[in-house]
Amino acid sequence: MPVAALIVAAGRGLRAGGDGPKQYRLIGGRPVLDHALAPFLAQPAISLIAVVIGAGDETRYDGAVGHIADARLSSPTPGGETRQDSVRLGLEALAEAGFDGSVLVHDAARPFVSAALIGAAIEAIGANGIAAIPALPVTDTIKRIDVAGQIAETPPRDRLVSVQTPQAFRFEALLAAHRAAFSAGLDGFTDDAALMEWAGHPVATFPGEPANLKLTHPEDFIRAGAPAAGNLVVRVGTGYDVHAFTDGDHVWLGGVRIAHDRGVLAHSDGDVALHALTDALLGALAEGDIGTHFPPSDPQWKGAASHRFLSFAAQRVRQRGGRIDFLDLTIVCEAPKVGPHREAIRQAIAVAAGIRVDQVAIKATTSEKMGFTGRREGLAALATATIRLPEQE
Repeated sequence: MPVAALIVAAGRGLRAGGDGPKQYRLIGGRPVLDHALAPFLAQPAISLIAVVIGAGDETRYDGAVGHIADARLSSPTPGGETRQDSVRLGLEALAEAGFDGSVLVHDAARPFVSAALIGAAIEAIGANGIAAIPALPVTDTIKRIDVAGQIAETPPRDRLVSVQTPQAFRFEALLAAHRAAFSAGLDGFTDDAALMEWAGHPVATFPGEPANLKLTHPEDFIRAGAPAAGNLVVRVGTGYDVHAFTDGDHVWLGGVRIAHDRGVLAHSDGDVALHALTDALLGALAEGDIGTHFPPSDPQWKGAASHRFLSFAAQRVRQRGGRIDFLDLTIVCEAPKVGPHREAIRQAIAVAAGIRVDQVAIKATTSEKMGFTGRREGLAALATATIRLPEQE
């Protein structure tokens, strides 16, 4: 089933401060909207990407994402007075383009959405039918107050969740719900899931990600962006991984599926390149290793795509106010040949880590037919990550 992404970037973002809409402010030298679009553009399952922008923001939009040369990114659609209006107008534009399938609705104010979460949204709507949204358990105690400001209720938090985007829907059902709400004069829905609930549709949930932050207040930008250079210290981490060959017809290297006469023996997809890079970042953070966060004893990681691990480690850097400067990777094997896939691997790593391609280096070598790699018993990867973190007093 075709999948479209609708990125909502029409808000003014007044609570965030600054001189203009928050989706055009810079984080790490790139506009927030550019960050938000990148992982959707990297998802091959998405056939169409539409952005809803504010009235008069055409020049800002072109300056932010005009460099993107991807035929799936359509011309922007002007939004409305509210988020609900903007989503409806974006859906109508997709309908006029003849789209029918599933749609992911995402707020541009969440620029750290990961490729893994987008993949989970696509998988969830495929499995659950009408609507599925990412949700996180609530850790704070929640109170409901009355009109006088007094506590009226303390609901049990084990049944409460906070929700994020991207939210996934069957396109026809979401468009019909928006049209019905518009005809009824209802415009107070804060997200599309609430509108679908009003329309009588069941809404499923799937795990969200703590790193998928929404930029709302000025301090959110301080946490998301890099501090002044003088307050950052350089850290370097290294990573190493190895996997033995077994029966199969492909291997995963750096997020790229490469045809081969063998597979690898692993709990996840066995991507030695991404495993080594993940350990290098976690090492620079002094936050354990890949097995600490994704233990092979946990069945949820069986067959998991390893770009999820690298995205997690990269987000940990950003959560601590840091930045990734460079990722350097060496792959050791007699076969398959890495050279023909080098640029695709660099691109996949850059997307998963949320950095530029020129911040990723790939080298490949053999072990001159010595050792286990020389005997074609497996393959290995060594990685170095250079990051900067705020200096601790």
